[in-house]
Amino acid sequence: MENRERILACALDLFYQRGFDAVGTQEICQRAGVTKPTMYHYFGSKYGLLETLLAQELGGFAEMLSQAAHYRVSVEQSLYRFATVLLDCADANYRAYLLMMSLAYSARENEAYQAVRPYINKIHSLAVQLFDEAAPVLGNMNGRQEQFALGFLGLFNHYILFRGNQKTPGSRVKVSEETKRSLIHQFMHGINS
Repeated sequence: MENRERILACALDLFYQRGFDAVGTQEICQRAGVTKPTMYHYFGSKYGLLETLLAQELGGFAEMLSQAAHYRVSVEQSLYRFATVLLDCADANYRAYLLMMSLAYSARENEAYQAVRPYINKIHSLAVQLFDEAAPVLGNMNGRQEQFALGFLGLFNHYILFRGNQKTPGSRVKVSEETKRSLIHQFMHGINS
């Protein structure tokens, strides 16, 4: 593994385990077996390292979610496709997904929050877009697209967090098709009542 990739892997591991603010550059360098000048050469700063890490780990996810964030056929099918991307991303890279979620709850002026904010905003705006597109067939929407998007993302993100807390090291957060459909049904029941 090259220095750059080793630094990124060690940073992800440390940031996931202890949080961005609790980890220093020296610790990352020691774990990766590189010098500080080497880390600064690749990333410029700890913040630059975080930005690169997030782009590497979440950039493709945001693109896949963009493709899934369109109304097609039915509301349930559209939500299922969107939820599948969320759940599959969490399953494929649980540490990066949980890091994103934890950084989303950082103080608003914290640099870690600033780094993750574009991803959180993108996910939210894509969920709102999906509900906007579904508005013509959801008669009870009445301008509540944002509220529905928040509830939908909250349901699935909490489920990911809960499943992750139960996992053992090396296991996956795989969610069965039946469970996905059950969660979608539960959400649809809530918004249709």
